[in-house]
Amino acid sequence: MRKITFFLLLAMTFIANAKTTVIWENLGNNKDASGENFYIQRFTIKGNIDKINRLCFNQFARQMKPLNSVDSVVEIVPGYYYLTSPQFGSKADSVVIDIRVKGTLAAICYAPDGIHTVDSRGLTSSVKYTRRSIIERPNQWSIEGKDRMPYGDDIYRINESLVCNDPISIYDVIPSFKSVKLIGGNYEGNGEVKSQPISHENPEFYRITISTDNVLIEYASEKALNIANRVLTTHNYIPGDGTPLPCAVIEDYPDLPYRAIMIDIARNFQRVSDMQTIVQMLARYRLNTLHFHFCDDEAWRLEIPGLPELTNVGARRGYTLDERNHLVQIFAGNGDPNTAEGTANGYISRDEFINFLRYCKEYGIDVVPEIESPGHARAAIKSMEARYRNTGDATYRLIEDGDTSRYTSAQAFHDNVMNPALPGPYKFMEKVIDELITMYREAGATLTAIHIGGDEVPRGAWNGSKAAQELINTKKLDGEKGLHAYFVRQLAKILSQRGIKMNGWQEIAVGHTPEYNAEIAPLVGGVNCWSTLPSHGHGGVTREAVNAGYPIILSNVNHFYLDMMYNYHPLEKGLNWGGTVDEFNSLAGYPAQLCPTDETTKGRIVGISGQVFAETMRSFPQLQSFLLPKMLGLAERAWNNSATYTPAQFNNIICNKELPRLAVRGWNFHLRQPGIIVENGMVKMNSPYPGAVIRYTIDGSEPTLKSPIYTEPFTAKASQIRARLYYLGQQSVTTILNK
Repeated sequence: MRKITFFLLLAMTFIANAKTTVIWENLGNNKDASGENFYIQRFTIKGNIDKINRLCFNQFARQMKPLNSVDSVVEIVPGYYYLTSPQFGSKADSVVIDIRVKGTLAAICYAPDGIHTVDSRGLTSSVKYTRRSIIERPNQWSIEGKDRMPYGDDIYRINESLVCNDPISIYDVIPSFKSVKLIGGNYEGNGEVKSQPISHENPEFYRITISTDNVLIEYASEKALNIANRVLTTHNYIPGDGTPLPCAVIEDYPDLPYRAIMIDIARNFQRVSDMQTIVQMLARYRLNTLHFHFCDDEAWRLEIPGLPELTNVGARRGYTLDERNHLVQIFAGNGDPNTAEGTANGYISRDEFINFLRYCKEYGIDVVPEIESPGHARAAIKSMEARYRNTGDATYRLIEDGDTSRYTSAQAFHDNVMNPALPGPYKFMEKVIDELITMYREAGATLTAIHIGGDEVPRGAWNGSKAAQELINTKKLDGEKGLHAYFVRQLAKILSQRGIKMNGWQEIAVGHTPEYNAEIAPLVGGVNCWSTLPSHGHGGVTREAVNAGYPIILSNVNHFYLDMMYNYHPLEKGLNWGGTVDEFNSLAGYPAQLCPTDETTKGRIVGISGQVFAETMRSFPQLQSFLLPKMLGLAERAWNNSATYTPAQFNNIICNKELPRLAVRGWNFHLRQPGIIVENGMVKMNSPYPGAVIRYTIDGSEPTLKSPIYTEPFTAKASQIRARLYYLGQQSVTTILNK
């Protein structure tokens, strides 16, 4: 009897502590009689219903309406919502809430995330969250009557085009060397490497001579020597892995001095240890700059001495209706602003950052920090408002009391812009800039530039500000556009006085007067131009900026935004507002095509940058899969501006050399899909990677590691065949045969 009582109590305790389960599903994309696109998303909530007051979730800002009028959906801020229902708080076993959402569900990253409950006391609890498949029926992925699913026959043809049987030389690497000349014989030395400086017009030029008994590096600078030594170790040349190493002379140098990846740790946090791995990736592929996007609307991730609110408030996200002590939850989380789980919370301390800068220096990587301003500043604004409330110190306030401006930012915020007519923004920026300078000095690292953001200031941002309108009238500025330019001018002066170049997004360089350009262009280190659309009647944005005298960093969305989906498969992670980007899109990003120059503008293309914005990021492995192998195409094109490898040759090297090495290092990477076609009644499948395993099903179910392995063509009467690729510990999304 005692045993029965004990186990009964144990079971009751388990039930009491069991998490609420939430199951989400997309019932299908539709179009109503008025032509409006919509879909129905269903939440099925089970367990602990009596303890639920609200069910909160994150989702990209959408117009939503419950199908049942007794249920409610409330927007806390754009992207963060809660559901209420009269069934919450009851003894019901489960609750089903159907929501009509305006638009279409394009991919899994647009589904809800960050689901948690709130009880009547305002306390939060995490849930067990499950998403049902969104590739069961075509109406789950077709968009506005268009079906963008990459089906098996299309993938089959792509995979066929990537077949390359060319032998791979030990000197076929990514990025490719400028010149390799075989001189006969094999290296038989003991691993000793000698080096000597030489004079060359390109400071990153190096020459490696591998003779039968020695290795000599000739280099134009210490930076070039660092690159050459890393080439030897990266590619196992010295002492080697047992493979005969032909004697050769390698001559190499980059075509562009700025070769970068931008990592956004503001939207979703990445820890220092993970950022160190990113630095290793950059150095491995001869990139030389980390564009460090540490703050944005959604968080501030770097400790700034004297402004503790930036991290006490701005680096913490969770459930709140007033944001007095922390920010609202955005993108993901469990409602707890103090949890260390996931990517919602966290920041890099001052000491951590100094050590990180030293680490980057060891790998030859410059770090360009970005302080988003005057837009994309919501986290800073909320943090400085908390400082003002708690201390009464208005020194660093970024907004004006009584401002009635009404605007909507690109990310649907209405309160994310600093006011350039106030003294606070300039004092704030000076404070952050000076603290950054001090950290770099202590680290012994070079601060090549500070990026000020400068992008996406929405219309109407200052039309209700008394101070802004007075400044516009006093200075005779060209409205809000002129006020924005005024702000950029002030920051350029602040940085110039400290001997630092100013970087920014394309808005700081397009649509301005010749007088503005003449003043600002000489103070700028680089302008990240991402748009390929015409601007202000002057042709492409990048071309306009080049003609205005600015140094340009090619950052085109359709080639170098690495956070875009690899393709339109609904289960591929990433955004798609700028299309899709894979390793071959980045490989095809030729500077001469993206921004033709002439004799008057020659030399103004100074670099290429790949961007990883983190709205959809939920883990470091996911970040790695966005980078690899996409960044390999970018690395090849940044180092060699002219054509080198064909896509098939490039894929051959990626498959046979790069992916196996990445797997050995334990780095995550993305796999392409298998192809499926039916020819003469026979089902055929192919892979872009020789040696990869294809597993398939013929009943419409998802392939798993227990599914049959494809070995040869077969006959099948099944109405739906699906396949998935497995290679080096990774797996692809599922390929569907039928349309």
